[in-house]
Amino acid sequence: MRHLTKIVSVVGARPNFMKIAPIIEQLKIKNKNLKAELKHVLVHTGQHYDEEMSKSFFEDLNLPKPDINLGVGSASHAVQTAKIMIEFEKVCLRERPDLIIVVGDVNSTIACALVASKLGIKIAHIEAGLRSFDRAMPEEINRVLTDAISDYLFTTCEDANENLRKEGIPEEKIYFVGNVMIDTLLRYKERAKKSKILEKLGLNKDLQVRSYALLTLHRPSNVDNRETFINILKALKNVSKKIPIIFPAHPRTQRQIKSFGLEKYFNFVNIESNSCVNIENSINLLDPLSYLDFLNLMANAKFVLTDSGGIQEETTILNIPCLTLRENTERPVTLKEGTNTIVGSNPEKIISKSMDILNGKKKIGRIPKLWDGKAAERIINILIEKL
Repeated sequence: MRHLTKIVSVVGARPNFMKIAPIIEQLKIKNKNLKAELKHVLVHTGQHYDEEMSKSFFEDLNLPKPDINLGVGSASHAVQTAKIMIEFEKVCLRERPDLIIVVGDVNSTIACALVASKLGIKIAHIEAGLRSFDRAMPEEINRVLTDAISDYLFTTCEDANENLRKEGIPEEKIYFVGNVMIDTLLRYKERAKKSKILEKLGLNKDLQVRSYALLTLHRPSNVDNRETFINILKALKNVSKKIPIIFPAHPRTQRQIKSFGLEKYFNFVNIESNSCVNIENSINLLDPLSYLDFLNLMANAKFVLTDSGGIQEETTILNIPCLTLRENTERPVTLKEGTNTIVGSNPEKIISKSMDILNGKKKIGRIPKLWDGKAAERIINILIEKL
């Protein structure tokens, strides 16, 4: 460890913030006990370019202001990845880090890993080994390639370990440490209870009566194809006859709704003007929420419908039924051990599984191994030992 002087951590999109927050906290804690100075540099690529959305997450998670913001913004996969690589190479040449830490599977992850690999900088990939086995997903390509060039592969589940072994990753590079997203959730769960989001939305305040379902929907496979999007919305509209649906919608999804002329499916809610949700036959669309507000909504939902990978994990920890609006998942542990069920974009299945939950047939899960809030501590201990 005495030879390690500088670590660069990379974030680019919202899910990255929850994953890097406990890592930064552990770096601070461990650095206090080290005789040699350990310098940490936080780089925000700007892949997720909505300043207000990013700002709320940094505030909620007590993340320090990024030391460097590359400001790459939105673009096609190729253009965005290229921009990140060009700008991140400048950072690496200037900062000369001993290690970079990348998390998850976004374009920032593979772009910065590629730069580091070409410059001979060691790479730690957090959330390694997850596989959907669907190469049509851009994230799957990012996952596979990042793992292939990383030096330290930190996994969330034993399935991921096996995936890496099958791909020829040497055993000595693989470390099963648990789930850093769960570190963050467990740390902020109590604080999230203080959120006023339920009152702002006019939802039932009796938490014994879970009076709404929560929806997230943003993947291109769901919202970029008008026919697929409409089929999902028709099913959700049917479900909303039995329970109101709360939908904090990503700006990109909101643009697709307008582009396709699908406004008729929604009741638009403006929290700032104190407009409440419509509890009758409605998908209630609102702007994106802060981490703590969303966690509060998720923890008190009857069930969650999502195409997000991270939410499949978070609902498992919270023991909230989750219906995944995708044909596959890179997080099969949430199916085998958690509360997750795959429904895809099939309207009949979406409605059927939703009705099952409303009729009391909810899936009961258990907490996966090492999802105990200590993953980041294990990661930093390993890096200190190995470096």
